[in-house]
Amino acid sequence: MTSKSQRTQLQSQIWKIANDVRGAVDGWDFKQFVLGTLFYRYISEHFTEFIEAGDESVNYPSLPDSVITPEIKEDAIKTKGYFIYPSQLFVNVVKNAKDNENLNTDLAAIFTAIESSANGYASEPDIKGLFADFDTTSNRLGNTVENKNSRLADILKGVEGIQMRFEDSKIDMFGDAYEFLIHNYAANAGKSGGEFFTPPNVSKLIAKLALHGQDKVNKIYDPAVGSGSLLLQAKGEFDNHKIEEGFFGQEINHTTWDCVIFCVFAKI
Repeated sequence: MTSKSQRTQLQSQIWKIANDVRGAVDGWDFKQFVLGTLFYRYISEHFTEFIEAGDESVNYPSLPDSVITPEIKEDAIKTKGYFIYPSQLFVNVVKNAKDNENLNTDLAAIFTAIESSANGYASEPDIKGLFADFDTTSNRLGNTVENKNSRLADILKGVEGIQMRFEDSKIDMFGDAYEFLIHNYAANAGKSGGEFFTPPNVSKLIAKLALHGQDKVNKIYDPAVGSGSLLLQAKGEFDNHKIEEGFFGQEINHTTWDCVIFCVFAKI
């Protein structure tokens, strides 16, 4: 599958998820839930690959939580920065999502457990609050538990339907999903407060102009980072450039850029 076909498949699946929850979830909130679920699937797959370490005889998702010893957990946290028990993996939660009457609270507990697994370790500052904007008990998902669970299940099933693994994809799944969501569902959010989304083509042009003729770059800084579109496009231009000190962004309204954290963390 080419990068173009992968991108088309990703966007098509996101559109399908939107149809499943159409009219129920505001565009800005929809973005948070889809990206949060994508991220949950990503770290689940990433952690599974780490535990299995290429050993085909090990099927981590099928193991009972009881086989996890304190030593295994501690070693994993020291290496990966967090821990996910088999029962907490995306692939296991999505299996029974449609029939789980406690889906919203179960997900909330899983996200809390993943974040808490880093407590007392060097990774704690990086993991703390990772799922802060993925509020599975929010009334924005519905006024009843049944409505919340139904929409969460639709989103989980929709993300499961993306027919590519993160490790095997030829595209930046988080960056592409983020820009597609922003462009189609959240571009108008915040305009009443003076906030505007910079279209990807404009961000890309700015990044190209800023980096034209550069062999190396000290750092990239956006003082009004907003949705992070400019930084994401700048990152895409660094395939042939050397960056020395990294990317930096500043934003007075944290709700406009929290999802960029997913994209950044996904590179770890």
